[in-house]
Amino acid sequence: MSAQDWIDRRRLRRKLSFWRFAAILILLLVLAGLPFLVGGRGILRSPQIASVAISGIITENDDRLALLRELGEDDGVRAVILKINSPGGTTVGGETLYKAVRDLAVHKPVVAEIGTLGASAAYMVSLGADRIVAYNSSIVGSIGVIFQYADASRLLDTIGVRIDAVRSAPLKAEPSPFAPAPPEAIDMIRRLVMSSYDWFVGLVVERRPLDEPTVRRLADGSVFTGEQSLANGLIDALGGEAEARRWLEEDRGIPAGLEIVEHEPDDGSRFGFLRGAAYSLLSIDPTGLNLRELFLGQGGRLDGLVSLWQPPTDPA
Repeated sequence: MSAQDWIDRRRLRRKLSFWRFAAILILLLVLAGLPFLVGGRGILRSPQIASVAISGIITENDDRLALLRELGEDDGVRAVILKINSPGGTTVGGETLYKAVRDLAVHKPVVAEIGTLGASAAYMVSLGADRIVAYNSSIVGSIGVIFQYADASRLLDTIGVRIDAVRSAPLKAEPSPFAPAPPEAIDMIRRLVMSSYDWFVGLVVERRPLDEPTVRRLADGSVFTGEQSLANGLIDALGGEAEARRWLEEDRGIPAGLEIVEHEPDDGSRFGFLRGAAYSLLSIDPTGLNLRELFLGQGGRLDGLVSLWQPPTDPA
């Protein structure tokens, strides 16, 4: 073999290696983009009814708000069912999610399906839907707002610790956990709570076929079964997902038999292995939080006004 033949063969090998690499790269790009075409706002996906879970403690969640915006812009999604199973959460979390549901309902019909529990801020979210359905034994209601604070002054007295502070004004940083709250602080918090409570009541009056005196009678913090909620006008029908589909098809003209497809927020799961490594390094179980841990600060806190219903727990 001549030197020129050897050089030509080397060049050919380089070209073959380049095109092999290019073909593999193109294939990987196609495979990476296929989920967006099929599962996102892509041209390959058939018309569907989207299902979005609203569960656990409701807080401000930009990823979930972004998902609702995307569903509103997605021509392949003909309607949305919100699967609600939550005791509530922060008032701001409920408010932002309620407004996102109302914005979504401008573009396509939305049904709130309350499962085991749809109370407080979770019921607030359901008010944003065009229709609310529940099961006979669902727990619904707890319309109201709460502000909780701790008074550890007796404990500090017992262990002999005194906390002093210099304040710019008497109500700064009140109520404090280091001393009993003065009457002025209690009045301030009461005004804060009642302002949000009045807003919540007004929301129910606006969205449900009920007058204000009736809503205020129901909004004493009580919870109701789905059957009681229907009688009280807090929901529209019993029957769960089957009733949601029936209403969408018969009343809103959604084609019969569309697949109901679950959608989840894009929380950066493409880099989930990094998050998992961080959780392992910090010894955090992201799925292990309960209401008591949230309130006590073990793994997180609920700051500010809260619209939350919690069933009684055994004394610790």
